[in-house]
Amino acid sequence: MPLAGAAVQLADLGKLTGSLAATQIMPALFLGHGSPMNAIEENEFVANFRKIAKEIPKPVAILCVSAHWETRGTFVTAMKNPPTIHDFGGFPKALFDVQYNAPGSPALAQQTKELITSISIGLDDKWGLDHGAWSVIKHLYPNADVPIIQFSIDYTKPPQYHYDLGKQLAALRKKGILIIGSGNIVHNLGLMDWKNIHTDNFGFDWAVEANEKMKGFIKSGDHKQLINFKSQGKAFEKAIPSPEHYLPLLYTLALKGENENVSIFNDKAVAGSLTMTSVKIG
Repeated sequence: MPLAGAAVQLADLGKLTGSLAATQIMPALFLGHGSPMNAIEENEFVANFRKIAKEIPKPVAILCVSAHWETRGTFVTAMKNPPTIHDFGGFPKALFDVQYNAPGSPALAQQTKELITSISIGLDDKWGLDHGAWSVIKHLYPNADVPIIQFSIDYTKPPQYHYDLGKQLAALRKKGILIIGSGNIVHNLGLMDWKNIHTDNFGFDWAVEANEKMKGFIKSGDHKQLINFKSQGKAFEKAIPSPEHYLPLLYTLALKGENENVSIFNDKAVAGSLTMTSVKIG
């Protein structure tokens, strides 16, 4: 992008963010996204996504850390019109027909790149919005009228790296940017009990144990235990067989200010080995 063009776009973002009161800090969210079918089904989870959107100020733009964009190195999407990515298989045509045509924000991508000083952030023009982003954000803002960028997860780095990186994003909250982590804190698809997919709040003992311990650490602000999740025993091992759905939680928790409230919603288990537990900060 020519420097002049980037400067104009940054100025445009500045006009938008300048319209917010300097003391207004946007909340931060971790959303348990669950099955892609939540994008088109009506249930209590998506109803609560809509409820949250009504309770918070409408953001100038959204930065989403999705479990479904893993990279070597860290990138932000920087295109004007990110495509809707259907990164799944075996679902009804109606799900593949969904297009969530929210604009991107090259200006916010550039600002994010400049904000992060500990590493070099790459600007990506190929990814778009994966289902970890659009399947939940479409319920918050169904008119697709809020610009969105995605922030990738570097799969080569340890949990502490992601938590520390999340802290560097905190300044964006003062500029009207809603930061969303999208994943599931308990996510073991290999052990799902498909016969009980429609049983309300059905969780295996280990899933319930892990979920309860995680909530305890979240509520007490003991982020160190959550960063060191690999040292928390067998229940955590089953709950987090791979880290990509868990790490977005660390990005969200890293944004918590000293005296900010933390609330938990959608706190239910699905098919034994997945929880929809979601977190609101602020």
